[in-house]
Amino acid sequence: MSETRSWRLRPLPWPGTPRARTARFAAVSAVAGLVVAGTAVSAAGPWEGGQRKAERARAAADTAAGGGRRAEPVRPAAPPVLAALGGRATAPQPTRDGLGGALDGLLKDSALGAQTSAAVVDVATGQQLYGADQDTPYTPASTIKTATAAAALAALGTAHRIETTAVADGDTVVLVGGGDPTLTARPAKEGAQPAASLKELADATARGLKARGKGRVKVAYDASRYSGPAVHPIGPNENIAPVSALMVDEGRLDDSDRGPAERTADPAGDAGRKFAGMLREAGVDVDGDPAEGRAGDKAERLASVSSPPLSALVERTLTNSDNDIAEALARQTALASGQPADFEGAARAVTGRLEKLGLPLSGARIADGSGLDRADHVSAAFLAALLARAADPAVPELRPVLTGLPVAGFSGTLSGRYGADAAGRGVVRAKTGTLTGVNTLSGTVVDADGRLLSFAFMTTGAASGEGAQGALDRLATAVAGCGCR
Repeated sequence: MSETRSWRLRPLPWPGTPRARTARFAAVSAVAGLVVAGTAVSAAGPWEGGQRKAERARAAADTAAGGGRRAEPVRPAAPPVLAALGGRATAPQPTRDGLGGALDGLLKDSALGAQTSAAVVDVATGQQLYGADQDTPYTPASTIKTATAAAALAALGTAHRIETTAVADGDTVVLVGGGDPTLTARPAKEGAQPAASLKELADATARGLKARGKGRVKVAYDASRYSGPAVHPIGPNENIAPVSALMVDEGRLDDSDRGPAERTADPAGDAGRKFAGMLREAGVDVDGDPAEGRAGDKAERLASVSSPPLSALVERTLTNSDNDIAEALARQTALASGQPADFEGAARAVTGRLEKLGLPLSGARIADGSGLDRADHVSAAFLAALLARAADPAVPELRPVLTGLPVAGFSGTLSGRYGADAAGRGVVRAKTGTLTGVNTLSGTVVDADGRLLSFAFMTTGAASGEGAQGALDRLATAVAGCGCR
């Protein structure tokens, strides 16, 4: 166990939650489902869906040049629950010995692997309250997505949108990808998360062409905004498409919108062909098949569509553990930082942004944005400190890192964990991480005394992934359930 540390975060001004005694912990879980159905957490303050309401209203009112309408911002992917982001800075702070009494034994659970680390941080002060091998970097798996998200938000802000554009270059229409993996060629579904529509872009492009007296064109597509290898270092995989600046529906070849799926080997080409087909449906004669190309300097902008705001992309990334969006966020960070938009440039850019946030990066290595690469290495101290930093009012742009965390038993990758009778259900908010032999959990809880804490638990070498997940869930529940003084 390490000595107590801090980075002097200012106390949070969020509205407090009533003092919760240990005896009330089970009641919190019992009513959390009702709160999900009908109540917004008061701690959201000026934020809604991870974005300031004023910024969200302005973004929703904007329209893209050339008639392409911007997509509306999505609602929060993780529903608000009781004690989700609350806590009182005046509530008693847990002690190191108290937390040790609750966690030391659970860290010896045989379901965990040979290498296990843990860290618990007081969010109001940034002080590390508990640690067990917390400074040793281990493979984080998908919990690295919290770092990718924080870096992107720090670089670009919550209101940033990724644009897809159609331009006219003589008798050729060029579809120019900006790096939005959520661009969709599917009809809008009721209740689905809004996204930029390729059909709307094609229709607006057709109107622009007709206004210019052009009824016959060729189509080209441009994915040059990203560079370097497109295939992730793990190779072709159902968990991620080739990383391209131009793709539709994350390159999925089925009708899914999350999880593993067969992917196209040519995301940009598929998007170009679908765009050409939609132009034909809109009354434009298209000669031949679309080809890869770039627009000249004198090309005219015809239309554009934009992704949901970055806050919404971050929430979707974390709630669903979306690898495709995570890699896009890393490349967008690279572009904003003057780095090449490839795996190496993105890793340098993300690392640089994390360093500027003052996070403990000793021994860390960022190899990708999604956590699929086992070369990623960060410590439990880093993961817990990052979430505490995301709550710092000095950096409000990082708040979507917290609002996007899955809710135990209710949303995202935690929807199937924490059963109906589990004490942590509806109380723990955390990002999961899973690779063969690697299991991690990093999130936030409000403890029984009303103190908001961040935590990270990492284990490597567990015999059973399911068993390791259960052990990690018990650790998080223990933090939430004790005053630990």
